[in-house]
Amino acid sequence: MTASLQEIAAYLKQKQDILILTHQNPDGDTLGSALGLYYALRSLGKRATVLCSDPFPKKFCYLFQGYEEDEFEPDCVVSVDIASPPLLGERLSQYDGQIDVCIDHHGSNNMQADLLFVDTHAAAACEILYRLIRELGVPIDERIANCLYTGISTDTGCFKFSNTTADTHRIAADLFEYGCNYEPINRALFDTKSKSRIVVEKSVLETMEFYCEHRIALIVIPQDLVQRTQIDPSELDGVSAIPRQVEGVEIGITMRERPQGGYRVSVRTSQFVDAAEICAKLGGGGHVRAAGCTVDLPLEEAKKRLLEVVIPYFEQ
Repeated sequence: MTASLQEIAAYLKQKQDILILTHQNPDGDTLGSALGLYYALRSLGKRATVLCSDPFPKKFCYLFQGYEEDEFEPDCVVSVDIASPPLLGERLSQYDGQIDVCIDHHGSNNMQADLLFVDTHAAAACEILYRLIRELGVPIDERIANCLYTGISTDTGCFKFSNTTADTHRIAADLFEYGCNYEPINRALFDTKSKSRIVVEKSVLETMEFYCEHRIALIVIPQDLVQRTQIDPSELDGVSAIPRQVEGVEIGITMRERPQGGYRVSVRTSQFVDAAEICAKLGGGGHVRAAGCTVDLPLEEAKKRLLEVVIPYFEQ
């Protein structure tokens, strides 16, 4: 059922062993939310552990300074930044239907939980966690501030995306006051690229395809390129922004081949098209300007299926 943050805080205070779930292919928001909550709960004397179906990206290693994994039988399961059961991933699929508290900011959320809080006006789940941690009565220290700032900065593109609000800036300002190390975090997340990332960018730029008078741009990241460069999977998320950066492009599509076949698709849009609406037609979801889905087809058939969905936006 829908609950307030006050009700969720009161509920968490009654629990002792809390399991926190993040979504597969973890990004800064799901990890920042989970680790921020983890440190807050630990400060209250509770046991907590953060789980994910996929490995934690190396670039977020600073979030885990002071993290210790507890082993226990949970009396509470919390999901953060997870909009639908498939995003739990294979390893965590067992928790579908067993989630006590769900905290999210996606309008497409269809999770089942005893206590559900979804704020679609929040630019990041970490904005909600900021408010929840304050409801818990936990002082926000440097470590928690770093976690929450990571989620807010990554989900807003370092405050560039249209989801950024005045509240986003107010919360960020508070996190600065609490000692957030924003300069090294920004440098690591937005101004540093590995050699492997540069090689991947060069390859996709050379093979970018355009449709509808250059209003649609599409790139493909084949599995053999990923294997050849040995790129950290977390670095591929930033590549998804490239097609939309081309002048005149309204819809940018990134198709990343999966090891098991098919393609993980990321859609980025400008001001005229709803990315979440596009991906919903393909079984996915997300935000107005950034969304994703999976297409289990060979490359050319997958392209055809995607274009069947996006081209009509320019024929109306």
